[in-house]
Amino acid sequence: MAKDIYQATKERRSYYNINDKKIVPEKKVEEVVEHAVKYTPTSFNSQTGRVILLFDEEHNKFWNIVESNLRPVVPEEDFDSTKEKIDGFRSGYGTVLFFEDMEIVEDLQQRFPLYSENFPKWSQHSSGMLQYNVWTLLETEGLGASLQHYTELIVEDVKAEWDVPEEWRFVAQMPFGNPVEEPDKKEFEPLAERIKVYK
Repeated sequence: MAKDIYQATKERRSYYNINDKKIVPEKKVEEVVEHAVKYTPTSFNSQTGRVILLFDEEHNKFWNIVESNLRPVVPEEDFDSTKEKIDGFRSGYGTVLFFEDMEIVEDLQQRFPLYSENFPKWSQHSSGMLQYNVWTLLETEGLGASLQHYTELIVEDVKAEWDVPEEWRFVAQMPFGNPVEEPDKKEFEPLAERIKVYK
């Protein structure tokens, strides 16, 4: 890959200004997503992460669903800025949809009652790691992405459109594409206030 893990971790940012120029072949994006899904850790090796990868018209269809579901709930006077944001995501190359298979989580709760309350939390942890891994791996390929959460507004339409199993819990969506503008400089809190080391 073009970037090592240190560089990719540093340069992974939220890119909102992207376009659909295919600087990375679709097959490579699929490979990146498959790698992340396969190797992201999960509690009890439960492998609960599920992903739907959308390109081209399917990608556009997803953001059309987001827009149509936002229109009734966003005040009309504010909708232009909302539409501009959605158009920015739609202008990208594709979208990754993240899910967790709750049937597996519930089975683990039944089989290991001592940890029952923790399995949904651990599922969220694994999903967060999967999202981060996909995001960072896309960065290594020169693609810009951001993480979005329109989930509750669109879950029913998404499940119907892509025949998503009922037991898959919709978690997040990640539009990605060719970055056409760098994000603003990021400010960091002093590490001495965030990390304690004891020897």
